[in-house]
Amino acid sequence: MPGVRLHGLLASTAIALLLSAGAGALAQSTGAPDNAAVTAPDAANVPATVNPADNAAPAAATAPDPVQATAPAATESVDAMVSAQLHQLSSGKFDRLFGGKTQRTEIEAFYASHNYAPLWIIDGQANDRVSAAMKYLGHVDADGLEPNEYPVPDFKSTDPAALAEAELRLSQTVVTYARHASIGRVAWSRVSADIGYDQKAPEPASILSAIADSKDVAQTLDSYEPHAPGYVALKAKLAEIRAGKADGTKASIPTGPVLKVGDQDDRVPQLREKLNVSGDGGTVYDKALAEAVKKYQKDHDLKQTGTLTQQTIDALNGPRPTHVTETILANLERWRWMPHDLGKTYVIVNLPDYTLRVMHNGEQVWKTKIVDGKPAMPTPIMTAMMKFITVNPTWHVPPSIVNNEYLPAMQQDPSVMERMGLKVDRGQDGTVSIWQPPGDKNALGRIRFNFPNKFLVYQHDTPDKYMFAYDKRDYSHGCMRVLDPPKYAEVLLSLVRPNDHYTVDRIKAMYGPSEINIDFPTFIPVHLTYQTAFVDNDGKLEFREDMYGRDRELLAIMNGPERKIADVPVEHKIDASHRQVLAVPDSPSLWGGGSRGYSSSGSGEGFFSRLFGSFSQPQPVARPAARRKVTTRSPGSVAQ
Repeated sequence: MPGVRLHGLLASTAIALLLSAGAGALAQSTGAPDNAAVTAPDAANVPATVNPADNAAPAAATAPDPVQATAPAATESVDAMVSAQLHQLSSGKFDRLFGGKTQRTEIEAFYASHNYAPLWIIDGQANDRVSAAMKYLGHVDADGLEPNEYPVPDFKSTDPAALAEAELRLSQTVVTYARHASIGRVAWSRVSADIGYDQKAPEPASILSAIADSKDVAQTLDSYEPHAPGYVALKAKLAEIRAGKADGTKASIPTGPVLKVGDQDDRVPQLREKLNVSGDGGTVYDKALAEAVKKYQKDHDLKQTGTLTQQTIDALNGPRPTHVTETILANLERWRWMPHDLGKTYVIVNLPDYTLRVMHNGEQVWKTKIVDGKPAMPTPIMTAMMKFITVNPTWHVPPSIVNNEYLPAMQQDPSVMERMGLKVDRGQDGTVSIWQPPGDKNALGRIRFNFPNKFLVYQHDTPDKYMFAYDKRDYSHGCMRVLDPPKYAEVLLSLVRPNDHYTVDRIKAMYGPSEINIDFPTFIPVHLTYQTAFVDNDGKLEFREDMYGRDRELLAIMNGPERKIADVPVEHKIDASHRQVLAVPDSPSLWGGGSRGYSSSGSGEGFFSRLFGSFSQPQPVARPAARRKVTTRSPGSVAQ
């Protein structure tokens, strides 16, 4: 019998030493001495709730007599006992701490690959990683997140079971934070079906491995947040506002009495600067300034009086949300949805600002105006890769519109397609395809910019140029019309095919009756964004109208009961007809003549009016160029 006891004692001691060695592997990265993980505590200090025999090998199943029961504990460090508890918890008990199976499986795999050695504990106490993580997570409000959603547990207990649970809870907190920082606190799918990103959250095991290998835990955690210039600049403005400093917005013209020619007012110099009107530096509201105000009123659909009214002041100051901070928080969240690496060369569209910019090596090389979707048919928010340009595009009518609208219309009037400039082909199997050939009257204009995506939207030329004169340009069915497409094509091709020397003149010389595709050897990311708050090139904080209600929907989730589950995506049923409608260009020639459209229902209502709303109203007349300037830079000097 003594031999059996000795044998059991040796087996228990050997396994305890192995567990201690595993615990020491992660502890070494914290700068602890090599022998720190195997320091044996007094048997008296082993908590009564932990049975050392439970942490020993199965060979110790025969209960040792009371004299030998404390012998294995004398050789075990607290860390080794924590490791044993982690091993026990991995046997189906992780589910008590982790809701999702995937997250639990990944975290369990991390600990198994490290012999269940604790990541956050050394010598039975919280290590330096804990204090670094606690400090960082306590200030994530700088990025628009809530610190109280990323709790750091208490490591003060001496109970290995309690320490093991604290270990796992902190690992869960860090994994949750990294996921939110990487792809968003709110799943974009909860906001709208017209949003789509393919970003994947980092795997829990990779997050914990990064922490284990890190020499700077705070820096590692920060790496999961976006670092795009637009995000960093907006984050800085949030800090300024919260600190009570000037928020960096363009100075607003103060409220005051209505000004007429001859009036004196301290706002006059600021008004001159706003409207770019020269003067003598005085405070007299003179005739030249009144004419500039009148022109501004005309350009912005205001009553053209030339007097400075409150309505004019509000328009000059531009939109400014009631809750500035919340608007910034919503925009920071949308930045997290996007790819955090925007690319060396990319196109970025800001839908509420109606602008498109081409970026290369961190510099803006070109900027232009766009027309984007009306509120009832919003242009989606997404990222896709531009793969080629089509010169002389053909527009193919989406099948749902052919079957539901065009064919019934043709039954009433067989000549309607011809009068609309459309061609009809009938296949041997009875299918009908309808298309508009290339030409000056094609609804896509002369150039289409192709970045295949599930929403079927693209960027294109347009024969209708007048809408670029407006400040507010939400008139399309989802696609984006681009001002000066030949220049846009030249800029893009100079970046992806610099040796081919495409110019505006060369591109225009390609205009003709046949489609020509120019492929990109290197694809260009196209980021369609929704920035209602952003920092402009002068470092000023700008706001734009929440035209699609994306701020409103997102903030309702962030501030409501749905927040508890907001990071869980939801599925949307794909509406193929709706997506095909997004691909319909906006040309009066395709509307069946507005009020002269044909009705398949016999109601007398035009079929395009039923699809897209009434187009019987007069078309807007051309107006002078809007106040925002289109800035360009020759791309000739930009290297690939």
